[in-house]
Amino acid sequence: MLATLVAIACAITLQTAIGHQQYLYRGRYGFGTFEEVRAVSTTVLAVVVVLSVVDLLVPGRPMPLSAPLLGGPVALVVMLGVRYLRRLQTERRLRPDAAQATPVLLFGAGAAGQRLLRSLLQDPSGQYVPVGLLDDDPAKRHLQVSGVPVLGARENIPDALTSTGARTLIFAVANADGSLIRHIRGLTLGAGASFKVVPSVSELLDGRVRASDVRDVKVSDLLGRHQIDTDLEAIAGYLKGKRVLVTGAGGSIGSELCRQLDRFEPAQLMMLDRDESALHAVQLSLRGRALLDSPDLILADLRDTEGIKALFEERRPEVVFHAAALKHLPLLETHPGEAVKSNVWGTQTVLEAAAAAGVERFVNISTDKAANPSSVLGYSKRITERLTAHASTTSDGTFLSVRFGNVLGSRGSVLTAFAAQIAAGGPITVTDPDVTRYFMTVQEAVQLVIQAAAIGRDGEALVLEMGQPVRIAQVAKQMAEQADTPVEIVFTGLRPGEKLHEELFGEGEQDARPLHPLISHVAVPPLDPADVRVLAPYAENGQVVKELAVLCDATRAEARITRQVSSADRSREIVMTLGPNAA
Repeated sequence: MLATLVAIACAITLQTAIGHQQYLYRGRYGFGTFEEVRAVSTTVLAVVVVLSVVDLLVPGRPMPLSAPLLGGPVALVVMLGVRYLRRLQTERRLRPDAAQATPVLLFGAGAAGQRLLRSLLQDPSGQYVPVGLLDDDPAKRHLQVSGVPVLGARENIPDALTSTGARTLIFAVANADGSLIRHIRGLTLGAGASFKVVPSVSELLDGRVRASDVRDVKVSDLLGRHQIDTDLEAIAGYLKGKRVLVTGAGGSIGSELCRQLDRFEPAQLMMLDRDESALHAVQLSLRGRALLDSPDLILADLRDTEGIKALFEERRPEVVFHAAALKHLPLLETHPGEAVKSNVWGTQTVLEAAAAAGVERFVNISTDKAANPSSVLGYSKRITERLTAHASTTSDGTFLSVRFGNVLGSRGSVLTAFAAQIAAGGPITVTDPDVTRYFMTVQEAVQLVIQAAAIGRDGEALVLEMGQPVRIAQVAKQMAEQADTPVEIVFTGLRPGEKLHEELFGEGEQDARPLHPLISHVAVPPLDPADVRVLAPYAENGQVVKELAVLCDATRAEARITRQVSSADRSREIVMTLGPNAA
């Protein structure tokens, strides 16, 4: 009897000592978690081994060998059972009140969906209680996750809503494409239920989905969310430890460029803009403070040729992202001379300054309107692509352009305009019922721009995959449906220079994607800067537009523009001839 008591005391002592060493009794693990199961199993196994060895070595065999060998598994089952029951009790106590919370279905039983499910089930004051999951993965059919069953795939949404009594579906696939969100939303609304989403992975601070992240769907969810794979090693290779300069840093594209570039630890991130308020905003978003006293902020105007060249000579950037430009199509149709001074001459100034300073990589931000251009904006941006291609032939660094379509949520974008019109009570104005545009969120576009810069070759234009074109009238309808009051949609007709359908590739350009599935490489014919220096921004609008159009055309054997220039004491005729050498 005494030997048995001694053996029990030894077992308890060993269990306490080893369990303490495994943090089992120091509150390190949650009840019933896998971490606690591992710690309990390790502790029990160690106790069994020690007691068995002692029993074999001590003369007289103080206890049967079967005691630790049988007692260990029994102790393990009891210890784990008690802990799991404690976990179940805690989870039941934390569940939302079924009588008060809204029953919901979750679409997506993957990692994001399961995290959201657990978060919802552990929020006693939460407004949602999950009653079912749906997922297109056949391997997940008939599973139960935390006691909540998987009820089928997307085609089962109407039946699942009916059988569970849920009137809301939460889309819980954080890395989904916009087309999938549109489809599931259509099925949900068609069944008479409301539709919610969780943010995309890029929007989540730590990549983890919580109950507080659930929100109403935004138009950017329906149009954006392209799945993008980036080569972080290649990107870091040309950015880490480099002096990086972003022009137009206060704009929508420029500011997002700054935010994403900063993650790659450049030696210095220089942010250039002529708008002091925009610089204030981008510094605040990056640093959490905006005293405007940092040398990283550069207040400058690209039209100041000497100032820009002196700046590059002094600061010696190694990588340049040129995002500064005038971009509003209707305004530039009215003021084409401004496009010449800012977009064309301003870009050439930056190109010359970059070449003189020995910049290693220069990225010119272009637009899909440069493909078969029909507007002043398109003409000016196509010319910048050609000027950048020319710089690649005369400079040691890599000079390239990146072309993409409309950016959701940027200043002056269609979504911003529609939101302002809805806030004012309407109507929403759309140019044409059939007009289509390519869309991408600013985060997605910039992510691809940075990737494109890593793989782009000298003189190319890299064209980003924008998904399928979207009817603007459908976007207006979706936003009108989300308005608190009825909003009318009015069609005003296409404006001068606008296309019914935008293009990503110009005539003769091929969609070749040798290095990345979402990035096409397009050859660009160079344009001699001497040909843009004779542009006359103060001439009549029609003449300025005509000159810009001619400079875009690299296929014509000869193009002549005659312009009369007069002054107080003389008049002269300037003839600009673009032949094969100019292309």
